[in-house]
Amino acid sequence: YFGTYPNVLYPQGQPVSSQFPTGESPFSPLPATPVPNGLSMTLLNRNPNGINPFRLDRSMASTCDNSNAYKVEQQAYNLGLVNMFTLTSATGAGCPPNLSMAYYDGNTVTALWNYAQYFAMSDNFFDTEFGTTVMGHLNLVSGQTHTNTVTTIQGKVANGSVIANVEAGPDDCVSAPANTPVTMSSKNVGDLLNAQGITWGWFYGDFPQSANNQPIANCTPASGVAYNSHYDPFQYYVSTSNQHHLPPSSAQAIGTSADQANHQYALADFWNAVQAGNMPSVVFLKASRPQTGHPSDSTPLEEQTFLVNTINQLQQTPFWNQMAIFITYDDSDGWYDHVMPPIVNQSNDPANDAVTGPGSCGTPQAGAYLDRCGYGTRLPLLVISPYAKQNYIDHGLADTTSVLRFIEDNWNLGRLGDQSFVALAGSLNGLFDFANPPRPGRSLLLDASAGTVVKAQ
Repeated sequence: YFGTYPNVLYPQGQPVSSQFPTGESPFSPLPATPVPNGLSMTLLNRNPNGINPFRLDRSMASTCDNSNAYKVEQQAYNLGLVNMFTLTSATGAGCPPNLSMAYYDGNTVTALWNYAQYFAMSDNFFDTEFGTTVMGHLNLVSGQTHTNTVTTIQGKVANGSVIANVEAGPDDCVSAPANTPVTMSSKNVGDLLNAQGITWGWFYGDFPQSANNQPIANCTPASGVAYNSHYDPFQYYVSTSNQHHLPPSSAQAIGTSADQANHQYALADFWNAVQAGNMPSVVFLKASRPQTGHPSDSTPLEEQTFLVNTINQLQQTPFWNQMAIFITYDDSDGWYDHVMPPIVNQSNDPANDAVTGPGSCGTPQAGAYLDRCGYGTRLPLLVISPYAKQNYIDHGLADTTSVLRFIEDNWNLGRLGDQSFVALAGSLNGLFDFANPPRPGRSLLLDASAGTVVKAQ
């Protein structure tokens, strides 16, 4: 999304190339927009993958789903040469060739670029590991894909580590035994928040709830879209699962440990709580599947609608002046990025590792949990807050567990330990100006369809 961000290819004052079709105006950046680590002219025109990156416009927002499998993503980086991304391209019927080399820019992901202009973004933020949706979600809440009750599932769990999408064990709405469920035995950030009595919740658009408070899950979400446990990582832990999908006891109870829903909710519950004057301290919001931005299920335009409607509404609540919103992704979906990730955690599983050679992701330390090679592919990260720096790009090394570290640090929770990636995570504080009070009334309201600025203060 930020490979061709303003000033990457053409410094300020230079004319923009004719990469935009006739009649389509290029995105207009604010003055003094900083330059991220984006694509160079050489990478655009003589890319080592043999296929040059190509632009998708708004008419091509719907695409097939690329491969972001743990091993295949490693192979794409090919010893740091970053020249095998054709391996991750979608191969289904009707999918265009070399799709993984495509990119969107600010004429499609307009809202994201505008948020970056008025608030702050990182250009050095990585997926914690190479791999899939479930792995990204588990790392977000624990920094840990190891320590589960199943040590081996062919192609899905290796050496006790999750390496693919698996189903949540303590969840009545997971189909078993066709999909062998997994229960994580480590702690997650929800456990730390509960220990300190801090309110929190995961709110998911397709989370179904039982009728009449019966301990028998009704597995048909109100959204009408099939429930997917991959999008609620807390359901993989007995301590934080709402196994029977019980509804909240009341709007005021939402986020508390006394609530029968055990911190796992439908997205509508969040807005009911806000309307009742109850904003949990830590909130995770997950869109319904058609608005996640996940290829084949959704598009960047549908994702934009969700993001803008949500953020516009949040900025108009009385809680806005104490709020920090992070926007990021659970995986890369196999899209090309030119930056070789730093390998901060090594693994040498002959069957599943490949980034530094066959069966290798460096040399792990003695006793290290294997099959957790990372960092993985670079991901977008934006921060929207009255305290965020404006039109700012942070270059400090960070990863998905940096969001986890921010939560741990802000509420003095301590660290999760047990080889959690959070011990390695860089700080996100560089995206904020906490030394000065925020400008009164600072906000940015966008158009949910076009992503353009409606009102900026």
